[in-house]
Amino acid sequence: MTSRVRCYQTSRTIKMTFSAAFSTSLYTSQTSLLSSKNSSNKLFLKTCSLFPSQARKKLLFQPLRYNGFSTERSCVGIVKAIQSENWFKNVEVFTKEHVAILLAHDVAQHSNKFIQEKGAFTVVLSGGSLIKYLRKLVELTNAESIDWSKWHVFWVDERVVPKDHLESNYKLAYDGFLSKVPIPPVNIYSIDDALEADGAADVYETTLRRLVKNGVIATSENGFPKFDLMLLGMGQDGHVASLFPRHSLVKEDKKWVSFIKDSPKPPSDRITLTFPVINACSNIAMVVTGAGKNGAVYSALRGDEKSDKLPAGLVSSEGELKWYLDIGAASMLFKE
Repeated sequence: MTSRVRCYQTSRTIKMTFSAAFSTSLYTSQTSLLSSKNSSNKLFLKTCSLFPSQARKKLLFQPLRYNGFSTERSCVGIVKAIQSENWFKNVEVFTKEHVAILLAHDVAQHSNKFIQEKGAFTVVLSGGSLIKYLRKLVELTNAESIDWSKWHVFWVDERVVPKDHLESNYKLAYDGFLSKVPIPPVNIYSIDDALEADGAADVYETTLRRLVKNGVIATSENGFPKFDLMLLGMGQDGHVASLFPRHSLVKEDKKWVSFIKDSPKPPSDRITLTFPVINACSNIAMVVTGAGKNGAVYSALRGDEKSDKLPAGLVSSEGELKWYLDIGAASMLFKE
């Protein structure tokens, strides 16, 4: 049964509904609190606020997902989209803890699907807090079903620093995730940290071209590498990978991998996949948390189409693009 909770017109009521539902959403056959037969949202809010702490511990998580700014304004438990007249994107809003849980679940699903279909899973990582959320993968009850030996791991961007440097995306991923799972080292494709940025970018693109030729990485209709899943974060300025607002590299449409020596955010020297490669992916998970990024989220998803789009707003996918937001990052989306 689809669990449906009505939202009122005002942004204040919408936010109240999210807060209540995130803390006490139900997923049991015994309860009808979230049933579409409920007569009012007020009853739902009142009941949730009275839940004893002992009852909370027994609840299984049922994510609340916001379905559009349409006339109905309904919050739907299993519908996963945010839409208006001119665009449509999959956006899911969770508590920060459940961002990690649901992301891990979806990554595991993608892994099993692609390994079953083609015998390998190509996944592209980012830096930042995303690795912390990815750690939940090893805590899943079905984690043992993941065939780590078939994983091939890449990076969407990297700082040109030694691999043991605190600013290294490789070190972040290794310490927080890769060291905890049995992915063969030969299947982990980090940059050559002995090279300058331009040389490291050339070598990484050569590696990708070899893996495309060998059939490890699929090819898009436009001839770019087509990874199975890309996990992207976003900065407060709306940058993704090392593609920053108003930087010329955003418009690069020929190279697979490029470099930057004047990054607005230190360290200055980096390599990055370009937008044609990012947007050729079969699936993209855009993971953004924290109220400090709510302005960039709003601009990327609902900004003026006549203005220059933030890099995050330029992300698309040949398959599915899904945004995973926590309440803080999504907060401006529910303001009129």
